[in-house]
Amino acid sequence: MNDECYDLVIIGTGPAGESSAMNAKKHGLSVALVDARKTVGGNCTHQGTIPSKTLRHSVHSVMKFNKNPLFRHISEPRLLTFEQVKQSAEDVINKQVAMRSRFYSRNEITIYHGFASFKDSNRIVVDNGEDTPVTLKAKKVIIATGSRPYRPTDVDFNHARVFDSDKILTLKDTPKRVIIYGAGVIGCEYASIFNGLGCKVDLVNPGAKLLSYMDDEISDALSYHLRSLGVLIRHCEAFSSLETYSDKVMLNLESGKILKADIFLWANGRAGNTEKLKLDVIGLQANSRGQLEVDENYQTSVAGVYAVGDVIGLPALASASYDQGRCASSNIVNKESPVLIEDIPTGIYTIPEISCVGKTETELTAKKVPYEVGKAYFKDTARAQITGEDTGVLKLLFHRDTLELLGIHCFGDQAAEILHIGQAIMAQTGSGNTIEYFATHTFNYPTMAEAYRVAALNGLNRL
Repeated sequence: MNDECYDLVIIGTGPAGESSAMNAKKHGLSVALVDARKTVGGNCTHQGTIPSKTLRHSVHSVMKFNKNPLFRHISEPRLLTFEQVKQSAEDVINKQVAMRSRFYSRNEITIYHGFASFKDSNRIVVDNGEDTPVTLKAKKVIIATGSRPYRPTDVDFNHARVFDSDKILTLKDTPKRVIIYGAGVIGCEYASIFNGLGCKVDLVNPGAKLLSYMDDEISDALSYHLRSLGVLIRHCEAFSSLETYSDKVMLNLESGKILKADIFLWANGRAGNTEKLKLDVIGLQANSRGQLEVDENYQTSVAGVYAVGDVIGLPALASASYDQGRCASSNIVNKESPVLIEDIPTGIYTIPEISCVGKTETELTAKKVPYEVGKAYFKDTARAQITGEDTGVLKLLFHRDTLELLGIHCFGDQAAEILHIGQAIMAQTGSGNTIEYFATHTFNYPTMAEAYRVAALNGLNRL
């Protein structure tokens, strides 16, 4: 059989692969995508961002119902099961797959389903395990295979009570008690989800604080809020061993503590999906976590082979991966590559949400930047009082002399949405980026956006 020939072959149909394909096709390249699944969307759609955020939304909705006294006229407080909230995630996944499939069909992009591996730097073998493998010939290749949960060898993930963030989506029964090891984004998000389902949660953190890269005050706020809801947070604890039984799991920590629960969720790190690509055939080597190193154009050390998204490591965000894909394909078609912004916003979907962009107080202090702080507490905002979502704060960091906005940190309902108002101002050049914008412009009332005006006036009054 003759090789199928394309200008560009992309391995992976997540955000990075999708944006690479669409951009290249719009610029006239013949494009093929390869995905190990039988449906498109990548890990983001099927096992990562979409399902976890949908679970979180469903749990948050029932939490709002339970704490609102108005609804006591209708029903007593209720709890959902994990199986019930998982159904909402499956519905969204199906909609996402259908939508993205239409995109590929409309743009006449060919998709091959099966495991991809290199035959050489210009040929990709696709093996679906059934038919004769197909060989794709490509002038350029983009690796966008994403990542998966890192699995240490001394944890038995085949046991029915042991999970990672992929396997947790197969959970059938709602546990009464959960141990989560790892207090990064995934660990904190699932701590919120299981707590909202009425589970007792032990959140075990190898570090000294939650989300250590976040602004200290925001990290402290999350810790306080989770603890107030009953989550037991254990900092500076190291994994020793895990004992598994038919009816329970027991986690042994190096400190000597022993924790017992119905299930154990490992949420400590991720690894790039590169082990089946046969990278050695083209002289390419991944690091110990399966991640690839790239240059400023997202090209690997092998000419014509690029890599984007989670497989190249941080920031490992769906939003950033999408932009990386566009940049890589623009470089391939010799078009001016979009310049990725330096300050990439972060959204963390705990309950409540966290979102930030720019510098933290710790970073500004270390660099001896003369900054000031402006805050707006949600409890003082009319819209938050109306919705009942009055836990949270918007925090603006700005230069004392120039009033330039240096960082935005938000903890509370819709934080990931609220953040983008300030991000737009931070992106302005010259005198356009100043905290005075929020003090001199009118905001709809009552809205959460009004928190910017309150925070700005609070900060300016400190000068």
